[in-house]
Amino acid sequence: MAGSSRAIWLSSLWKSGWLAHSARTAVGTAASLAVARLLGLPEAYWASVTTIIVMESTIGAAWTVSKRRFIGTAMGAALAGLLGSYFRPGLAIFGGAIFSLGLICALLRLDRSAYRFAGVTLAIVFLVPREVAPWLIALHRFAEVSLGIAVGLIFAALWPGREPAGRKSPR
Repeated sequence: MAGSSRAIWLSSLWKSGWLAHSARTAVGTAASLAVARLLGLPEAYWASVTTIIVMESTIGAAWTVSKRRFIGTAMGAALAGLLGSYFRPGLAIFGGAIFSLGLICALLRLDRSAYRFAGVTLAIVFLVPREVAPWLIALHRFAEVSLGIAVGLIFAALWPGREPAGRKSPR
């Protein structure tokens, strides 16, 4: 790139918010990974994955959706830990568990983001074969995702992102 075109590109990168957003996401996800590793969580990357998801929203939207994600993760982890302790993963049990989570979310008047996180957590905990007790895997997953949510919310509050023009916050 020539000097002036590089300056124009950098200026547009700064004005668009991508530079700041990339920096805050990188710092937030690295921080959540560092804390998860410090705590000895076995699959610490889930904290970073969750932090990325949370930091894609403004603080107001992130707070609202994060409560739902937290509840969904807790529900999915609890059901997966319980089922995994007594049953082998199979199509009928898995399908029935996903269906049950949907009904529970409906009864509790939760939204689909809670259901989505419950289902994803159930699938990861229940279907992925491991040598560790299912309830322990469920506890770890809940801790990893909860840590990611917390770090994402902290960074969204302390280093707020700017909403691009003409774009609504993702939910």
